[in-house]
Amino acid sequence: MAKRIFVSFAKEDMKYRDFLVGQARNEKSPFEFVDLSVKEPWDEKWKTNCRSKIKGCDGVIVLLSSNTAKADGAKWEMKCAIEEKVPILGIYIDKNSKPAIPSEMAGKKVIEWTWDGIASFMNGLK
Repeated sequence: MAKRIFVSFAKEDMKYRDFLVGQARNEKSPFEFVDLSVKEPWDEKWKTNCRSKIKGCDGVIVLLSSNTAKADGAKWEMKCAIEEKVPILGIYIDKNSKPAIPSEMAGKKVIEWTWDGIASFMNGLK
C-alpha cells in the first residue's frame, strides 16, 4: 500500500519534487507514495492547511539544496513535522553538492538520493 508522504522543498527546487513524484510512479521503482506537498502560495490559511496535511502523513521527505536554508516555508514544514512526530528523511538533491543542513533537520537522517535509500525509509514507516 502506498504511503502518504509530505514532500518539503524550497520553491526554487520544485522540479526536483516533480522528479521524485515521477520516480515513484516508475514501474521499476521500489517505492510508491501519495504526494501531499503544498503547492499553493503562502497565505494566512497556509500554516493551518499545511499542518493538517503533515499530520495525516506517514512521513516527510525534505529535499535539501543550497536553497533550503533560506526557505522559510520549508523550514516551518520541518518544524511542524517534528512537533507532530511525523518521521522525516532528508535527501540531497545533488550528490555532488551537500549544503549545510538546516538546524530544523538536526539529528534527522539525511541521505543521497537513491532508490534504495528512499525505499528503506518508506518500508520503515508504520
